[in-house]
Amino acid sequence: MNWFGTIVRAGVVLGAIVMALPTFPPTLRAAPGPKDQQATILQLERDVPKLMQKSNVPGVSIALIRHGKMIWVHGFGVTETGTSHPVTGETVFEAASLSKPVFAYGVLKLVEQGKLGLDVPLTTYVPKPYIPGDQRLAKITARIVLSHRTGFPNWRDGESLPIYFTPGERFSYSGEGYIYLQRVVEQITGKPLHEYMTEAVFTPLGMANSSYVWRPDFDALTATGHDRDGKPTPLWKPKEAGAASTLNTTAKDYARFLEAILNRKGLKPAMLREMETPQIALDPECRICIKRQPNELSRNLFWGLGWGIQHTDQGEAIWHWGDNGAFKCFVMAEPRTKSGAIMFANSENGLQIAEPIIDQAMGMTSPAFAWLK
Repeated sequence: MNWFGTIVRAGVVLGAIVMALPTFPPTLRAAPGPKDQQATILQLERDVPKLMQKSNVPGVSIALIRHGKMIWVHGFGVTETGTSHPVTGETVFEAASLSKPVFAYGVLKLVEQGKLGLDVPLTTYVPKPYIPGDQRLAKITARIVLSHRTGFPNWRDGESLPIYFTPGERFSYSGEGYIYLQRVVEQITGKPLHEYMTEAVFTPLGMANSSYVWRPDFDALTATGHDRDGKPTPLWKPKEAGAASTLNTTAKDYARFLEAILNRKGLKPAMLREMETPQIALDPECRICIKRQPNELSRNLFWGLGWGIQHTDQGEAIWHWGDNGAFKCFVMAEPRTKSGAIMFANSENGLQIAEPIIDQAMGMTSPAFAWLK
C-alpha cells in the first residue's frame, strides 16, 4: 500500500478511536456569580501566601477569568529572594510547556487559512526528510503532533531522533514533536517562529509582554527562578524560539490568550471546538510512554489539539501544566461557563501548590493533578 493509502487507513482507524471515546452529558453546574467570584478571590488572597510559605515558593502570579473576561490578576511574594521587588500580574515568567497551547492556536490559524492541512503528512511541507531512513515519518501530521502521538521521545538524546511506535497509535508526551511542527510552520510562513507568533497571535490578542525569544525589556520585568531550597537560579534568555517551551509571558497576557479561547476569538468556533475535542485517551500511569503499552486507558483524561482535557461530573475542562525546572505553571479553563485560571510560580516547588490554587480558583476537583503525580 502506498503512503497515501496508509494515511487514509490511519485516518479511518483514528476516526473509530475518537468515536469510541466515552461521551459525557453536559453539566448543569452554574457559572459563578459576582458573590461567588468575590468569595473565591478572598479565599485565594488568604490561602496562597500560606501555601507559598509552606512549600518555600518565593513568588506567584495568578489570573482569574469569569464569563469570558479577566476579573482579577494578582501577584504574591517577590520576584527574587533577598529582594523586595514584588510579583505582579505583569511580572514575566517562563511559561515552559504553556508555550504549547499558544503555539497550537497559531498552527490552527494556518489550517483555517488553508496553508496547512491538519491531516496532511508534514513531509509534504519540508524539502528534505526531518528523519532520514524512517518511512513512518510520513504518518506524522499536525493533528498527531498536537495530540502527542508522534512516537518521538520528549527530547532527543544526542543527534538522533528515533520513532518508538507507529505514529498515531498511542499517547506519549513529546516536545520534539512540537519542534518538528515548528520547522514546518517556519517553512510555510517563511518566518522565524517568534515573528510569526507575534504577528498572528500576540499582537492581535494584545499580549504585549509575550515572546518566544528573550527581549531586552524583560530584564526589568522578569522573575528569577529558584531551586527547591529557595536559592536563585541563572536566568535562561532564549535566543532561538522553541514552540514547546521558550515562551516568556505574564499572567495578564496569558489570561488574554485564554479569553480568546473561551470567547471563540481569532479562530472559527468549529476550529476551537476541534482543539477541545479528545483525540486520544491517556494512560493513567504514564506521561512519556515511548516504551510502554497502556494496560488500560483513562475514562476521564484525554488529549486534544494542544490541550489536556478532563471530564468529571462537575464538567469538562481544558488544561496544561508547565515545568522548566525552576519555573512551574498551570492553566485550566471550563469552556461552557467561560471560566479559567492561570498560575505562574518562580520555584521548583511550584506545582506542589498548583492543585489547591487551581481547585479553589475553578471550584472543582481535577483528576489532571493525580495524573501529573
